[in-house]
Amino acid sequence: MDLNRHDMPKQSPEMRRHNFNEVALGYTPELAVAEARRCLQCKKPKCRTGCPVEIDIPDFISCIVKGDFKSGIKKLKEKNCLPAVCGRVCPQESQCESRCILKNKGAEVAIGRLERFLADWEAAQGEVDIPPKAARTGKKVAVVGSGPAGITVAGDLILLGHDVTIFEALHKAGGVLIYGIPEFRLPKAIVAREVEYVKKLGVRVITDYVVGKTRSIDELLKEFDAIFIGTGAGLPWFMSIPGENLNGVYSANEYLTRMNLMQGYRFPMSSTPIKKHAKVAVVGGGNVAMDSARTALRMGADEVRIIYRRSHSELPARAEESENAEEEGVIFNMLTLPVRYIGDENGWLREIECLKMELGEPDASGRPRPVEMPNSNFTMEMDAVVCAIGNSPNPLVPSTTPGLETTRRGTLVADPETGKTTRDRVWAGGDIVTGAATVILAMGAGRKAARSIHEFLTTGKQ
Repeated sequence: MDLNRHDMPKQSPEMRRHNFNEVALGYTPELAVAEARRCLQCKKPKCRTGCPVEIDIPDFISCIVKGDFKSGIKKLKEKNCLPAVCGRVCPQESQCESRCILKNKGAEVAIGRLERFLADWEAAQGEVDIPPKAARTGKKVAVVGSGPAGITVAGDLILLGHDVTIFEALHKAGGVLIYGIPEFRLPKAIVAREVEYVKKLGVRVITDYVVGKTRSIDELLKEFDAIFIGTGAGLPWFMSIPGENLNGVYSANEYLTRMNLMQGYRFPMSSTPIKKHAKVAVVGGGNVAMDSARTALRMGADEVRIIYRRSHSELPARAEESENAEEEGVIFNMLTLPVRYIGDENGWLREIECLKMELGEPDASGRPRPVEMPNSNFTMEMDAVVCAIGNSPNPLVPSTTPGLETTRRGTLVADPETGKTTRDRVWAGGDIVTGAATVILAMGAGRKAARSIHEFLTTGKQ
């Protein structure tokens, strides 16, 4: 029994910090089979209980061991219509892999890497198997938003025989997968491929359609039997400190959308210019912060810093992402809090004033509370800052839908097990319910909502 995981080949830090190509290169068939052979095929697999979309993990891994990759991807797609995405961006280390028996004996099986391998293998074959669909029911479902939750709902319901139409506000489908995650971590061609698969199942996708403006939820309810709202959490947070209106101060949403969806890094081949900054600070410690910092490096910044008010051990980003950032040259200023942005005579950011912090007693999140150190102010010379401290849902749909209850945080009130909202025939899931979370949790919420919607459409019970 090989107790050591097989490393996945990737670009060297020196090379990858100068391009937007995918960093991780994926397993070869030989590496995939070798890694799959490490699986113990437990009689009561704990890994499966850690998957929000209930993938039969031992079964698809056993297919890899046999070299039957076609059966493996078929098994995966019984539960997951986005395997190439999930294999790249899901936090497997805190979900399925965290429950692997081998974790206590050496290193857990690389479940995510094997998932990615099967999805990429299928794409390389040039053929995608379309699973059988149930007989058409004549029922129509509208899905608002084409992110992970919406795509999962659409994929599940179309296979159950219902007609499904996705309405997307942007000009490309994919939601946060297309505008929020950089090319070097999730190539946009892969997102397009996954969206195309859902279209091949029969889902209709309409872009440039802003529900709440183009048509309201109430108007859609006149045409559709049920509606699922999966519009995500795209409203950025700021810190409300002096100087946030200076040029050179970005929200992570704006910065990454310009780079990813609009492909600003390809200007002038793309039509979205981005100012190239020399010294960039990114405020925050999550995956979005790492994505922003690593993007700034690739845009040619001489110096990129992460500013985070807690210590390194409290970073919410995946360990893999923070490690990649450090390898590429991102500087981490831990236990540091920005308190003021200082501009020049032309209104451009020139400096960031910060305070040093120390860790106190745990707060409501269970992490040590950052406490300001008196008289510890200092400044950093920076010409850009990206604020990556979180997001909340866009209020457009709730504000234009009477009776759709929201929480104090602006998220929709919905049953966590079914996705039912306070409006009849309206379900919701993903970040618009939970606040900003992971791709796989949004997909899990979409799966639960699809079951509930199907039950309603077939029995009339809500």
